[in-house]
Amino acid sequence: MWDSLWVDVGLATMAGTDPYGRIEDGAIAVKNGRIAWVGPREELPGRPEKLAAVVQEGEGGWITPALVDCHTHIVHGGQRAGEFEQRLMGASYADIARAGGGILSTVAATRAASLEDLVESAVRRLRPLLAEGLTVVEIKSGYGLDLDSELKMLRAARAIEARVPVTVVTTFLGAHAVPPEWKGNADGYIDFLCDEVLPAAVEQSLVDQVDAFCETIAFSPSQVARVFEAAALFKLPVKLHAEQLTDLGGATMAAGAGALSADHLEYLDADGVAAMARAGTVAVLLPGAFYTLGETRRPPVERLRKAGVPIAVATDSNPGSSPVTSLLTTMNMACVLFGLTPSEALAGVTRNAARALGLQAERGTLEAGKVADFVHWSIDEPAELAYRIGFNPCTTVIRNGAPTLSG
Repeated sequence: MWDSLWVDVGLATMAGTDPYGRIEDGAIAVKNGRIAWVGPREELPGRPEKLAAVVQEGEGGWITPALVDCHTHIVHGGQRAGEFEQRLMGASYADIARAGGGILSTVAATRAASLEDLVESAVRRLRPLLAEGLTVVEIKSGYGLDLDSELKMLRAARAIEARVPVTVVTTFLGAHAVPPEWKGNADGYIDFLCDEVLPAAVEQSLVDQVDAFCETIAFSPSQVARVFEAAALFKLPVKLHAEQLTDLGGATMAAGAGALSADHLEYLDADGVAAMARAGTVAVLLPGAFYTLGETRRPPVERLRKAGVPIAVATDSNPGSSPVTSLLTTMNMACVLFGLTPSEALAGVTRNAARALGLQAERGTLEAGKVADFVHWSIDEPAELAYRIGFNPCTTVIRNGAPTLSG
């Protein structure tokens, strides 16, 4: 027998040719933490009560893959509400960063915070995301910028899995900004990251991926390339903050390195789109930062579509440019601000978000053999997930085959 079987539900499998992979009257079965069967209810190989130990009535709602947030900075110290006020009074993100604010102000707060403080504050920020059906989250370092603090951030990210039901993918982002003690010597700081910090993080099994910030206020493509070379020595996949404020060709460079994703991409050009398409690099769009910073240049969504570049959507949850803790709101932003369709937005936080983390073989769609991470929603159609603002229709979250939230 199967462990459990859901019936009387619509399924948005996010697999196949239909935008949602829609099965109007479907059924989904779980065995040993994995999806054992999925399809139309009429094709079940017997009566439900004869097939599973537990039969769950879905009451006409919909089941989708569980949500994946593939780009966050959710572990950090402090907050930056004052900078939010400054931007509303006319200061730009770059102006604030050059004046010692921005990332560096969070660096000071993060260095001063204890490991327990970082874990507890991150868990508080994660809870609303978990209530919306999140089961996988990527968490970056990058607010420590010294050996001890970067490792502390990564340890905090690892510790979160013991506190709440979520799978954490850790990303080393030491190349996020040049810290004060390395001011004027960005190349020396990159050497320090590659020679000391990254090897220590790997030795302690704290890092799953490597990221960098390629921008005029951060690091050049040549400096990022050195970080990627160091990651390759440890066989770690890479990704990149690219083309957020200017076009430095970072996405093209990242695609050439086989990056899992290039993220932000407001200034992405045609060459970058083509390079990402050739490499299979996912475009991760971050409308929360676009909204919070009051940007006006949108990522080239139509070019990405035509080139067949997978498009993911993430919160970019961070204290400065995207203090967002709702993937459902982020989906709405992606539709309204960037022109995604609701089905593209849902694919962006399921199938393509999993791909952006290299997890597409195990998660992101409802298919037999994959990990049984899925969500039951009290909705009439899947488009409602991107349609409403400030409304959470999640009733049940299944993670590894077991309920973690049940309304």
